[in-house]
Amino acid sequence: MRYSFPDDLLRAQADWYATYRQLAASAARQAGTAAPRRRLQQLSARIAAHPYWQTPPGNTPAARMALREAARDPAGARS
Repeated sequence: MRYSFPDDLLRAQADWYATYRQLAASAARQAGTAAPRRRLQQLSARIAAHPYWQTPPGNTPAARMALREAARDPAGARS
């Protein structure tokens, strides 16, 4: 099944990946990790509570996986 994700949801998931990479880099440098951790928590809550998940196409684990894949591959995001 193909999904059409709202732009704000797709952007939040892409931001989550970018923040995760930032956190990993901070930890490797033994730099401050509090801000990226806080940002990950905020983005996770925003993604999990998004109204899209209450719609019929969004109410499946497959939709959540498709969002993750789309956020990792922006070229295929709007399939």
